Amino acid sequence: MTRIFDILFSLLGLLFLSPILLVLIVTGYFDTRSPIFRQERVGKRMKQFNLVKFRSMYLNAPSVATHLASTSSITPFGRFLRKSKLDELPQLWNVFVGDMSLVGPRPNLFNQEELIKERDLRGVYSVRPGITGLAQINKIDMSTPQLLAETDSKMIKELNLLGYFKYILLTVFGKGFGDRVIE
Repeated sequence: MTRIFDILFSLLGLLFLSPILLVLIVTGYFDTRSPIFRQERVGKRMKQFNLVKFRSMYLNAPSVATHLASTSSITPFGRFLRKSKLDELPQLWNVFVGDMSLVGPRPNLFNQEELIKERDLRGVYSVRPGITGLAQINKIDMSTPQLLAETDSKMIKELNLLGYFKYILLTVFGKGFGDRVIE
């Protein structure tokens, strides 16, 4: 049932937010000359997919998990994108095409071996990764792999339609945050 809502909400989001997306693309172009960022991530059943986001880091920034990246890698416009969570908007495309869900565990990189092990042990890869979920609204990020995997597993076991809408609404109204970065 949630897949139907994923398709509907992501399509509506892409359509209604297209003027904002366009402004962010143009502004991002002036910031880095490459406003869209694509990165291989671990998806459902541990299959690779390309996550799409607005670029918030300089082009030469290392490809590491956000909590391992330095704040000096983040552009001034990127700080705004991250703080407002607007860097996540292009992921509506990932939701629309079925790589992701609006609600699910945040997709990790293939080089996050400890997190992959913890999530695999708990069956987290049995579902589509998501834009938001229990870990995000409780400010648990990828810097604590075991806690994150436990929280993701709990969410998956308890997730129902009411929880799906609850996580979306809490995220839209500002609960939670993105991954920490090194100061």
